[in-house]
Amino acid sequence: MKYAYVIGSNAFIVPSGVVSYSYKGEENEFLRINSIYHDLPPTAQQSILNIDLNIRDIDGSEIKVVGNKSESNANFSIKEERNSIHLLRRDGSTIIHVQQLDDESAMGLEHNITAELEVHAPIAVIRIFGDFIVGKLHISAENEKLFINDNGYANSVRTGKNQLEFTIEGVVL
Repeated sequence: MKYAYVIGSNAFIVPSGVVSYSYKGEENEFLRINSIYHDLPPTAQQSILNIDLNIRDIDGSEIKVVGNKSESNANFSIKEERNSIHLLRRDGSTIIHVQQLDDESAMGLEHNITAELEVHAPIAVIRIFGDFIVGKLHISAENEKLFINDNGYANSVRTGKNQLEFTIEGVVL
C-alpha cells in the first residue's frame, strides 16, 4: 500500500500511513491515517477518513486527536466529513486540514504529480494544509507553498521506501 501526501505544491509518495518528525535522533509520529474513505453504495457501511494527530498550534497549545476526536484541552474545533478532518481555531482560521482527494481531484493536480500518481498508484491521496508546529518545526502549507521553519519547498514529487519524515534538515523518505 502506498499513500501520496500532497503538501503545498509538493507530493510525497510513501508506503506508510504515518508522517513523523525527528529531532536529534528522536522520532515522533504526528499524523497517522487509521482508515481512508471509500465511496461505497448507500446500502454498505460507510467508511471515513480517520486519523490520529499530535501537533501544537502556532501559540504552542497541544492538539491531540485520536480517532478524529479531541484528546486535548486546547481551544479548537473539529469539522469532520467523510473524507476530511479540519481543525479550526476559535476565530475560524485553519490549524490543519487533512483531506483525502477523490480520483478526479487528484488527477486534476499538476502534471508532475499526476504522472507519479499514475506510476505508483497509491491507495489514497492525502492533501494537508495548515499552519502548525511539530516538535521544533513550524510547518506552513498552503496551495502553492510548503515551509518547514525557514526552508521553502515547491513543485517537487518525491517517492520513498520509508515513511514521510520531517527534520530540521528537510524532508526524509
